[in-house]
Amino acid sequence: MTAQTDTPGSVTAVYKVSGMSCGHCEGAVSGEISELPGVSSVKAVASTGEVTVVSAAPLDDEAVRAAVDEAGFELVAKI
Repeated sequence: MTAQTDTPGSVTAVYKVSGMSCGHCEGAVSGEISELPGVSSVKAVASTGEVTVVSAAPLDDEAVRAAVDEAGFELVAKI
C-alpha cells in the first residue's frame, strides 16, 4: 500500500467503502472523514466505492474506519 504525495507535506490515500449508492452517501462519508484532524480534502465516489483523502500526514486507518462506520458504511480496504 503506497501513499502519493500531491503537494509538499500532504499525503493522499484511497479507501474502498461498501454500501455507498448515491450523492447523499458520498456526502455522509465525506463529512465524517473530513472531521478527522489534518484532513484537507475528501472525495467519495459512490459508483466505484472509492474515497480519496488528502491529509497533512498519514491517517490512522482505525480512525478512518470509525468515521466510515459513523456514516453508516463499511471500510473494506485501503487501496
